[in-house]
Amino acid sequence: MAELVGVPESVARARAFVREVLGRTHPVLDEVVLLVSELVTNSVTHSDSRGGGQVTLAVSDVDDTVHVEVVDSGSDSEPRVHDEPYGEGGRGLFLVDAISERWGIYRDGAGRVVWFALRFRGPGSMNTVPGAGPEVRSGS
Repeated sequence: MAELVGVPESVARARAFVREVLGRTHPVLDEVVLLVSELVTNSVTHSDSRGGGQVTLAVSDVDDTVHVEVVDSGSDSEPRVHDEPYGEGGRGLFLVDAISERWGIYRDGAGRVVWFALRFRGPGSMNTVPGAGPEVRSGS
C-alpha cells in the first residue's frame, strides 16, 4: 500500500509503486500503470484530497488477477465515464472501463474507493491478453 499526497507529483510516485509491486516483467504491467495513473490523476485533480490531502493506493496480484484500489476523500459529484474522444479530459474512467475486466466505486470509512480488476494469463501461457478468460470484453 502507498500513502500519497493529493498533488500532481504523486501520479509519478503511484506509477513507480506499481512497477515495484508487480515487477518489470509482469504481463499486464503497462495496462495497470496506465489505469493507476488515470485514477490517481482523478483523485489529485478532482477529489477533496487535492491540494495536499491523502490518497491511498493498494495493489494486489492474486490468482492471475491484479486488483487495484485508489482511496481519496471523495467530492460532491461521483466519477463517471466520459465518452468524448475529442475532449481535453475525462477519459480516465473510459480507459478503466475499456481495459479492466471489472471496476467500481464505493464509499467506506476511509472515503471514496475507485477500484478495478485486470485478469491475465500466467507466464507459461501463450495468451497474455488482459481480460482473457471466462468474461472477455469486446471493443465497442
